[in-house]
Amino acid sequence: MRAITAQSDRIGRHFARTNEVGSSDFHALLHIMVSETAGKPLTLAQLRQRMDVSPAAITYLVDRMIDAGHIRREPDPDDRRKWLLRYEESGMTLAHAFFRPLGIHLSKAMADLSDKDLLAAHRVFSAMIAAMSSFEDELEATR
Repeated sequence: MRAITAQSDRIGRHFARTNEVGSSDFHALLHIMVSETAGKPLTLAQLRQRMDVSPAAITYLVDRMIDAGHIRREPDPDDRRKWLLRYEESGMTLAHAFFRPLGIHLSKAMADLSDKDLLAAHRVFSAMIAAMSSFEDELEATR
């Protein structure tokens, strides 16, 4: 897991450098994309919590990313006082263009794995994500 995390970080830094996106902006975009693709778009407050920055810093960061055309704000249909952060189509297109070759490499690397092996790997990664989320909750509780 450490090796995957480290390699993912290096690829993310390359994406950020190639597309002239700062490290904080890249991490924010990643959080927004992961949440949106899971069907749970983030609010500004949720992104601020995940980024662990001040309200002023997250407002500046989000405004900068909106101005750059990477994301947009949409009213939350469940709570009109809140705004959801969504990827702009141009931002998603940029990410897909960069990461599509990685998807091809990953597909080739896993082509000879059986469905049973892939399901087992999925269970392992799901358990690891759940454990890491639980640990994060514990860390937040002690703040």
